[in-house]
Amino acid sequence: MTAPSPADWRSVLKAIGWSIAFTLTGLACTLILLGISAALLAGGDFERGVRGFLTPGGREAVAAGVSQLAGFGIATWLIGIRALRLDRAALRWKPPGPGIRGMLAGLGIGAGAAALALLLAVALGSAHWSPDEGGPAVYALQVARTTAALAPAALSEELMFRGVPLVVFAAVLGRGSALLLVSGVVFGLLHARNPAATPLALGNIALAGLFLGAAFYARGGLWTAFGAHLGWNAALAALDAPVSGLPFDVPLLDYHAGEPVWLSGGPFGPEGGLAATAALAAAFVLTLRWARKETR
Repeated sequence: MTAPSPADWRSVLKAIGWSIAFTLTGLACTLILLGISAALLAGGDFERGVRGFLTPGGREAVAAGVSQLAGFGIATWLIGIRALRLDRAALRWKPPGPGIRGMLAGLGIGAGAAALALLLAVALGSAHWSPDEGGPAVYALQVARTTAALAPAALSEELMFRGVPLVVFAAVLGRGSALLLVSGVVFGLLHARNPAATPLALGNIALAGLFLGAAFYARGGLWTAFGAHLGWNAALAALDAPVSGLPFDVPLLDYHAGEPVWLSGGPFGPEGGLAATAALAAAFVLTLRWARKETR
């Protein structure tokens, strides 16, 4: 095996540098927009608005997701399009027809994988649902609101992890290595501060990142990855399960993770258990086979 040439190392260092510049630009823009949002939501009282974001409600969660989406959208334009001259094809921004079809397919695969993870925990452990207050109409409205609130955050994370950094590293290391490093390892580690996170949970989130990375290279591109991400998160929330350690409350039904925790994920949600490992692995293999059919 030959050692990488100086030119190869320079390319890797450039990819790291541009990814850092992209991330810092996105974070700076997000913080500025969050500050503006905090002031607007509190009627001009910036300090009160910031305190509201520390214990966020529905409005704050939507504002945070939209701010992050706009911030990393700006970073994509400044770093990806203006500085690196990446075009829509390189960023896998598919046109409306393939994009919408890919997004719908991604929604189905993501939601199906989430449902499978929960059903495995029910079938193989003591996880179960119990009735809660509220009727079907109230439930449907709450699920629609929750899905709408989750959408900006899901799309922003796709720009962050299945956007410029993944494209830049794939050009240097190849798709497989870039998927493992950027979409898998980095994506998983950045969830380490989530409530009740465990090594298994972080491993599952890394596996989810690989699944979403495969969706990024499938037909529909970024929109397929967005659909898969939103489908997973929204289905878990709709079935009253925590998403990456963050609890959701919906009417009509209550989800109880039960025992064993290593299977169900316990308080972290399904992503903390082996049931999700099996579901995400199946989704990854299915999506990877689909992505291999996509022409370069």
